[in-house]
Amino acid sequence: MDFSPLRRQLLVTIAGIAAVTIVLFALPLGLVVQRLYHNEAITDLERDATLVAAVTPDDLRNRPRPVRQPAGLRPGETVGIYQAGGRLLAGDGPPASAVAARAMDGRLHEAEEGGDLAVAAPIRSGQGVAMTARVSMPDINVAKRVERAWLAMGGLATLVLLLAVGLARRQAGRLAFPLEQLTRSAQALGEGDFSVRARHSGIREADTAGLALEATGRRLGRILDRERTFSADVSHQLRTPLTGLLLGLEAALERPGADHSAALRTALDRGRRLEGLIDDLLRLARDTGPERGPLDVAGLLADLRENWHGPLAAEGRPLTVEAGEPLPEVAAAAPAVRQILDVLVDNAARHGRGRVTVEASAIGGTLAIDVADEGTGPLDAETIFERRGTGGDGHGIGLALARSLAEAEGGRLALRGSAPTVFTLLLPGSEG
Repeated sequence: MDFSPLRRQLLVTIAGIAAVTIVLFALPLGLVVQRLYHNEAITDLERDATLVAAVTPDDLRNRPRPVRQPAGLRPGETVGIYQAGGRLLAGDGPPASAVAARAMDGRLHEAEEGGDLAVAAPIRSGQGVAMTARVSMPDINVAKRVERAWLAMGGLATLVLLLAVGLARRQAGRLAFPLEQLTRSAQALGEGDFSVRARHSGIREADTAGLALEATGRRLGRILDRERTFSADVSHQLRTPLTGLLLGLEAALERPGADHSAALRTALDRGRRLEGLIDDLLRLARDTGPERGPLDVAGLLADLRENWHGPLAAEGRPLTVEAGEPLPEVAAAAPAVRQILDVLVDNAARHGRGRVTVEASAIGGTLAIDVADEGTGPLDAETIFERRGTGGDGHGIGLALARSLAEAEGGRLALRGSAPTVFTLLLPGSEG
């Protein structure tokens, strides 16, 4: 299996720690086991040597005869009786034994002699210690026991190491997988896919990073959608005033005896209105506009009359702007309401017929602004506000923008009638 660098590093680190731990634990344990088996063998030999010394007659030196071996001796043990100087008197063993000679001092002694592990015990008589009993066993017996114990510990250590490697591999995958997911999600986000979703891994830090990346993707997607929408909205909203400005300048250039100064002043005024329109759209798109305050309805209607009277009159269509009294006080962003009314009047100029009427009135505590024309074409109140671009019947961007702005101000924009066409903007009055 091909491991990624992170998985490989985690696997090697965890498995390495497990291996070092096993070695540090197994080596001292092996030495302890070796010492334990050696001491156990010495203890058994001391017991057997003492038992042999206890049952050996003290006159054996004067009447040599076979050594009596008591019951209970371990198989493979060699028993010999030695006299002063460590010379073999009876039984089995080397002709001379240093450990047997040392036991003449009346104490137990142990030593390794000729590949054997030997213990000598004094045989006491009325005249003191005249003989010693030597019991030995091949040292290879103890070595075999130690070897078997080491092999068992080695097998256990290997099993533990294999389990540790398996667990390390699993843990490395568990730790690396969410980071690999984050990497793929970040790459997808960089390629423009803002629909990244965090997968729960059970690792708090990775899950937190995944949720943060998911939130960032959603936020970037909203920003991009808003910027795209803003581009379409700007194009739609600027088209009519920019066309009017260009037509005015072209007419002044082509008409003989035209007052160019007046045409330039008119173009300058229209350019300033365009600048204000762009600023309003930027503030609305980035949500950095002024805080909502009392709405100057009369001022908005006056600006609307000034901006649209000329273009509509040029097409032979009158404009009527009326305001009933008293009007409720409304807290709303003036740029948003101005854009909504411009969209509705522009829609009436483009797609409607006859007189255009704008009327503000009070309905309970709500401000209602009706924009009507004398068109009688059938309109679908459910689909007319859908954003469909600039194709089709032409109702696509402006009305969708107007409705979204109205909802952002806590109001509502609705088609109230289609014969004649009447759009109504409802804005709730200020509390208290």
